[in-house]
Amino acid sequence: MPDTAAQGAVLGTVLVIDDNAGVADALRLLFSLHEIRTLAAPGPEEGLALLEREDVDLVIQDMNFRADTTSGEEGARLHAAIRERHPDLPVVLLTAWTDLATAVSLVKAGAADYLGKPWDDDKLLATVTNLLELGAANRRLQRDARARRARQQELRSRYRLEGFVFADAATERVVTLACQVARADVPVLITGPSGAGKERIAAIIQANSAVRSGPFVTLNCGALPAELVEAELFGAEAGAYTGAAKAREGRFEAADGGTLFLDEIGNLPPAGQMKLLRVLETGRYSRLGSAQERQVRVRVISATNAELPAMIAEGRFREDLYYRLNLIEVRLPPLRERPDDIVPLARAFLGDAHRLDDDAVAALQQHDWPGNVRELRNTMQRVALLQPPGRLGAAQLGLPAPRARPAPRAADEPDREAIVQALARAGGVVAQAAADLGLSRQALYRRLDRHGIARP
Repeated sequence: MPDTAAQGAVLGTVLVIDDNAGVADALRLLFSLHEIRTLAAPGPEEGLALLEREDVDLVIQDMNFRADTTSGEEGARLHAAIRERHPDLPVVLLTAWTDLATAVSLVKAGAADYLGKPWDDDKLLATVTNLLELGAANRRLQRDARARRARQQELRSRYRLEGFVFADAATERVVTLACQVARADVPVLITGPSGAGKERIAAIIQANSAVRSGPFVTLNCGALPAELVEAELFGAEAGAYTGAAKAREGRFEAADGGTLFLDEIGNLPPAGQMKLLRVLETGRYSRLGSAQERQVRVRVISATNAELPAMIAEGRFREDLYYRLNLIEVRLPPLRERPDDIVPLARAFLGDAHRLDDDAVAALQQHDWPGNVRELRNTMQRVALLQPPGRLGAAQLGLPAPRARPAPRAADEPDREAIVQALARAGGVVAQAAADLGLSRQALYRRLDRHGIARP
């Protein structure tokens, strides 16, 4: 019969499948003292039926349900049925008679842990509590991921995102802010490291602005000699400087009625800063070599990877210009702070002819990407050109092999469960399990004997 051990909030619900009613009663009492709800079933059929009717967070199952056998075959079939019907449900094996080979095979097949009877209350509680808390955390993460995907889908349906690829919550906040400020006719300053994608955020702002039908003109302030910046911004009359054979249009004039994106604004020289400030204040400017003033209506978006407040303190950037440009600041984090963006971006850059193996995905996620999205794009485009179509591993990406996750260690002195799990991971190979546990083979054999674990 189902039994609620604690009233009100509970840590989780455990289903005990064991033909010994005394075991179920003992576990129910133990768990009731720790806010864990307990259900009980005397056999596999009843247990599977309960799983269909009840919300269960963890199963503790016996391995033998017939008095005439201690092989564990019936328990193995039950475990297989649970894995097939409820693949994400953790299962703890609890039995006195199953041999090590069966336990190892079931742990390899997905069992969360293996404990012997009679059990140690503290160890069992620690195992169950950890698994319930981990399950609750995973469910929260899944709910958050679903909510994030829904929000991002709404963004894509409501706004023009210009093909911008993202999945991380941090990038979602940036895109949301960019879309919110897009229709306001105010200057926006986009900050973030080089190669992070600031120009793509500027394109999103333009595409959703009131002047989206107007021109979108860009100027990289760091790519021009200081003596040419003024002419690039405001234009020049013929003969205004050496080599100016004819009049030329400036970027402000070209962007009239639209948006001007000034990238690397921190590199703008002092003379250019002063004249830019005047245009932002008055909407008026003059071509280089001309006294005639022109009126312009341009929405200015600027971007920088520099720390402008520090440059102001050093006298290298005008404070009044900074506050004119920075009515709204949109900060785009480096790629390492947007880890959920890495794989979607990599797949987008790679194209449809290639697929990423699991070790390639892990290597991508573990790389620090100091060059940000630009480095990732260059890496994937190079791979797409040099590698034949098909599946790609970390080696084909030119990245270090992913670091192995550290094996779980119960303590410096491994207990019975840690040893069983290490043997399971090693497929019963003692030398490999010993290395996993930081022991010699002889030391592991001694612990096998001490804990009553049959030698493989």
